[in-house]
Amino acid sequence: MATLNDIGVAAAINILTALAFFLAFAMLRIQPVNDRVYFPKWYIKGLRSSPLVNGSAFASKFVNLDLRSYTRFLNWMPAALQMPEPELIDHAGLDSAVYLRIYLLGLKIFGPIALTAFTVMIPVNWSNNTLEHSGLTYSDIDKLSISNIPIGSHKFWTHLVLAYGFTFWTCYVLKREYEIVAAMRLHFLASDQRRPDQFTVLARNVPPDPDESVTELVQHFFLVNHPHHYLSHQVWSLTSTLKIIPSSITFSLLQLVYNANKLSELVNEKKKIQNWLDFYQNKYKRNPLKRPSLKTGFLGLWGNRVDAIDFYTSFVERLSRDICGEREKVSSNTKSIMPAAFVSFKTRWGAAVCAQTQQSRNPTTWLTEWAPEPRDVYWENLAIPFVFLTIRRLIAAIAFFFLTFFFMIPIAIVQSLANIESIEKALPFLKPIIEVKFIKSFIQGFLPGIALKIFLLFLPTILMMMSKFEGFISLSALERRSASRYYFFQFINVFLGSIITGTAFQQLNHFIHQSTSQIPKTIGVSIPMKATFFITYIMVDGWAGVAGEILRLKPLIIYHLKNSFLVKTEKDREEAMDPGTIGFNTGEPQIQLYFLLGLVYAVVTPILLPFIIVFFALAYVVYRHQIINVYHQEYESAAAFWPDVHVRVVAALIVSQLLLMGLLSTKEASQSTPLLITLPVLTICFHRFCKGRYEPAFVRYPLQEAMMKDTLERAKEANLNLKGFLQNAYIHPVFKSADESDSESESEWERSPALVATKRTSKRFTPMPSKDGGSVLSLDQVNDECLKP
Repeated sequence: MATLNDIGVAAAINILTALAFFLAFAMLRIQPVNDRVYFPKWYIKGLRSSPLVNGSAFASKFVNLDLRSYTRFLNWMPAALQMPEPELIDHAGLDSAVYLRIYLLGLKIFGPIALTAFTVMIPVNWSNNTLEHSGLTYSDIDKLSISNIPIGSHKFWTHLVLAYGFTFWTCYVLKREYEIVAAMRLHFLASDQRRPDQFTVLARNVPPDPDESVTELVQHFFLVNHPHHYLSHQVWSLTSTLKIIPSSITFSLLQLVYNANKLSELVNEKKKIQNWLDFYQNKYKRNPLKRPSLKTGFLGLWGNRVDAIDFYTSFVERLSRDICGEREKVSSNTKSIMPAAFVSFKTRWGAAVCAQTQQSRNPTTWLTEWAPEPRDVYWENLAIPFVFLTIRRLIAAIAFFFLTFFFMIPIAIVQSLANIESIEKALPFLKPIIEVKFIKSFIQGFLPGIALKIFLLFLPTILMMMSKFEGFISLSALERRSASRYYFFQFINVFLGSIITGTAFQQLNHFIHQSTSQIPKTIGVSIPMKATFFITYIMVDGWAGVAGEILRLKPLIIYHLKNSFLVKTEKDREEAMDPGTIGFNTGEPQIQLYFLLGLVYAVVTPILLPFIIVFFALAYVVYRHQIINVYHQEYESAAAFWPDVHVRVVAALIVSQLLLMGLLSTKEASQSTPLLITLPVLTICFHRFCKGRYEPAFVRYPLQEAMMKDTLERAKEANLNLKGFLQNAYIHPVFKSADESDSESESEWERSPALVATKRTSKRFTPMPSKDGGSVLSLDQVNDECLKP
């Protein structure tokens, strides 16, 4: 078990490691050769071209020769805090700004709690000698915990009163923050620029019809049921290639999607060949006296030598012809269209009504939801049939169950490292080495935390693969799903697993020589003692780990390797930057683990709280700098993740209350324990209040807000061509440049058809008989009929 000296050694190692990371970052970030690694966001925005350095023309390309800049190597810290929040939202988006508020939430909660606990609770815990007469293995840190209070003592009333105080304070801060974020979201949506997802709804599980194709069926359904607001739709198939077909019915735009894996391969190959052509053309511009050449054999090592520009020009032209031919080929394929569509409306109000209401008397068909932002769409999962989603999610749930509980094995190994006696028994030849004071302190104070960090290294990738298998259609939904499972995994394995297995290892001898009825009491006393392990983990992951994030060692190495061997053009250099993202699926669950540890140990072992506060403060500065200068967020969800953040903090609060109840029950605090039953009930009521009061702002769009936004937009832009704005919004990025677009503008939005023609003999979606008899006219005749005056 880690002693106070072991914790001191671990703290020294992690503080020195963090300082080394910060110092290395401060030196590397001002070097011109690393400018694209540490400021990629500004390059992407086009606001940064080259660093300003002094010195010779050649040396300044690699080394910063301005000696004064080395004396200001820590100026990035105040610079990261200077940008006000409104400017940060404009610069990085609401998601990034609200993500930073999670760290501020931790500081707001644990700052006053730590001050109160150190003032009141630690003196109460220290003023006893219970552990000295218990026969248990303990350290000096454990004397500051609730384990040092005698069984049946009246001092437990102190813990009870503070438990109520900490709960009320946490709930107040959570409510206040929920209110602020909800207001920020509504203000952002009201003031944000026009976005395609504000007008678009995703319709899924379109029922089959024997008389109409999916395209005709979707068009007919929304023309009938949303005649005044329906604008256009896109129907999706097994892949993401699109062909645009103009339609004259209420100015709708029909974009079909076909199975075109080969076309996708051809487009990607053309992109690579075009890059080589640009490289040789740039090379020829620099030296016009010599035409570049190459050998046509393997890797250019042998074969006929030809003119490089002519060779790649003909290659690009051939691929362009192949792409056109493949596009014509897939355009005739109508069998792979999926029963789903992106449906666009003329107004935000019309889209809000459709997205938030039931479309059919059968609640399992014509399912509508808000379409993700175009950047947020995960295109690969659009092809998964809706009926398979339940099966996929069941398989993923079973796989996650086995992953979670089989991971107890490496957790037990990690906990064995925290117990010197178990290592000496398993490997007796290492005893002389382990007993060296510094090595013993290193093993107990540093090694368990770093070992657990290594074991968890590949877990986020596995969980993200599971989320993709489940069929979520947006990146934000994938990240939120992966984050929820990561949090549950850490709760079961890192938190409960470490407590259970660690207690078993530490108190194994005591378990063997006592009666069965005394084992729960031993566990109750031992649980607070695991605070030493979590302190070491916080220092490794929350101190050194956060400092390592700002160094960006992996992107730095990869960038220079690519720049040295793979970069041929300026476009290649931009792609080699790899700015990365916040990583909500990994970052937020890790933050939630610290909320859990802080709330659980606030009453049990308060000495852990300063380590958590240092993490929140350090992480806030580091990630604010990264968001301003580095991260380029893939999408914008307008802080849709905040309800998940709130509910996980509330869950951690309830877990802390239940564990305190169990702990006090083993301490025979019969008078104070029953009063704790009220706390979980009050916390659940608080959660239900917040869910009803604030969560609707994150799942529904108020019709009042939509109408206000539409009215204001019509007043400012009376001739807005919304169809032109929306028609290419949901085309896969790979195919946008190759797709033909209909540039015709429509000036008449408000024309609504009096009749809706259909080819179906069944008129179950039509409120009254069609003038033209429905099944008599062909689609072309219907279009011609609609154009007649």
